[in-house]
Amino acid sequence: METERLILRWLTPEDTEFVFELLNDPTWIRFIGDRGIRTLQDARNYIITGPMKMYSELGFGLFLTELKNGHKPIGICGLIKREGLEDVDIGFAFLSRYQSKGYAYEAASATMKYATEQLGLKRIVAITSEDNEASSTLLKKIGMSFEEYVTLPNDNEELKLYGYGDSPPVE
Repeated sequence: METERLILRWLTPEDTEFVFELLNDPTWIRFIGDRGIRTLQDARNYIITGPMKMYSELGFGLFLTELKNGHKPIGICGLIKREGLEDVDIGFAFLSRYQSKGYAYEAASATMKYATEQLGLKRIVAITSEDNEASSTLLKKIGMSFEEYVTLPNDNEELKLYGYGDSPPVE
């Protein structure tokens, strides 16, 4: 996909150095968590067993987000089918030096359009840590609403769940 300033494309093993840097960025570690990526081989394995596996199994996943001008990778944004969530969720993360410049909004808006128009998803969710105000603000800006607090399997952190589209069925 392309936006005014960005190209969003699937991750490949050639993106190993960038993924290593992103997953060790202080903002990633604070708000998403330490994934234990300590070597370039760890980063390569993350790409292959995470995003690339999701592409082959589901036909969607996280996109590498790069600047059109110079093809510089700056973040990731895309769709994830996460254990513990019934619906597909949108996720994003950008290197600290590229935050607060509108790139995440641009990428997330394009991803939402892709999810609804190309994939036909009627409902999309997102999760964020309770203290991540920047992500909460962005999720509201792309049309999502806070719904409830959730805890994912094998985790103990309460996360904010945002939703877009058809409401979940009432049990």
